[in-house]
Amino acid sequence: MSSFTRNAKGHLCAAGMPLSRIVASHGSPLYVYSGDGIRDDYRRFADAVGPAGGAVHFALKANSALGVIALLAQNGAGADIVSGGEMARALTAGIPAGRIVFSGVGKSADEIGAALDAGIGQINAESPQEVEAISRIAAARGMQAPVALRVNVDVAPKTHAKISTGQRSTKFGVSTAQNEAADLYRRMAADPHIRPAGLAVHIGSQILDLDPFERAYTALLSFGTALRGEGLEVPMLDLGGGIGVDYQDGTATDFTAYGKLVSRLFADSGFKLGFEPGRSIVANNGVLLTRVIYVKDGDNKRFVIVDAAMNDLLRPTLYEAHHTIQPVGPVGPVEGPADIVGPVCETGDYLGLDRMLPALAAGDCLAVMSAGAYGAVMASSYNSRPPAGEVMVLDGTLHTLRRRRDITELLAEETIPAIG
Repeated sequence: MSSFTRNAKGHLCAAGMPLSRIVASHGSPLYVYSGDGIRDDYRRFADAVGPAGGAVHFALKANSALGVIALLAQNGAGADIVSGGEMARALTAGIPAGRIVFSGVGKSADEIGAALDAGIGQINAESPQEVEAISRIAAARGMQAPVALRVNVDVAPKTHAKISTGQRSTKFGVSTAQNEAADLYRRMAADPHIRPAGLAVHIGSQILDLDPFERAYTALLSFGTALRGEGLEVPMLDLGGGIGVDYQDGTATDFTAYGKLVSRLFADSGFKLGFEPGRSIVANNGVLLTRVIYVKDGDNKRFVIVDAAMNDLLRPTLYEAHHTIQPVGPVGPVEGPADIVGPVCETGDYLGLDRMLPALAAGDCLAVMSAGAYGAVMASSYNSRPPAGEVMVLDGTLHTLRRRRDITELLAEETIPAIG
């Protein structure tokens, strides 16, 4: 069931609360999340993979609002992080350090040290150089670091090139070909300052076909079993994330088939499992609200100029991503195609192109659907535009997660040097 539906009067609502009421009180542009939907989708994912066992860590890179993280923590989620900043967010939101997995190819020495000092549960290393750095930093602290090795099994995930991470041509992981990964894992096992935690794989994002998962997981299972055959400790297989969502209709993701695939492959393997869902939990549980500023008639289409822009939602510009856009109020008959564009001085500043929409006028509110993932987290203040605020509807109550700052606050972060 969608988190955003229309009521009897035709008004788009979040968990029954009209979005028109929310935008009237909080202004625009504004991200609105359905906390009920986020909680329900997390529980459905956890239930689907439950028979296979393992731990679920929410990928903060999809949505790092403290209110969202705290809600998921209360429902049993750990965290998958890719920076020291995300670690601070996870800890602040109440996720225990032992339930945090630190991923990413470029962890700094300060980030590694902070993770070890916090007692982080697992660091996913992605290169021999990183393993050496972790060992050196752990040795200086007189401790063992829990390290899993992220391997690259060379599986194309059939998704956008910019979010494909499973091929050997990318920067991610250590290749399982020519014994590179096996040799590194052996060195990890012999290192007194490293406690081998297992193997990790993540082949990409927005994957709608289960076949790439099956091929990657089968290769990971084979590799882990071979290392165990040498007598090495391989406690866990971290399967990453990447399950895609329906951006066209915004329908809830069905995790059943994925859960059955995981159970079939790993039920009798003896490995603990880890999962890092992100987009599939939050994408369809968030919208970006924006008001029309002007409607400009072009040669063969309308340009609907709105107060949200590429600095608020970068996905259409960066990935040519599709987001359904619809009026918040009752929908009238289609008038014709329109480009929904923002005020930023870039031709690429658009939220949707050639959309069949009804007549629109200044002041009308539009909802950019499926914006709960990789929306607010990628926002910037380009053109000195303060990014959109964030609110969440949970159990019938509207909560402000992050208000929209004004230009005065942005200017206060800077200083002018004494010149002349």
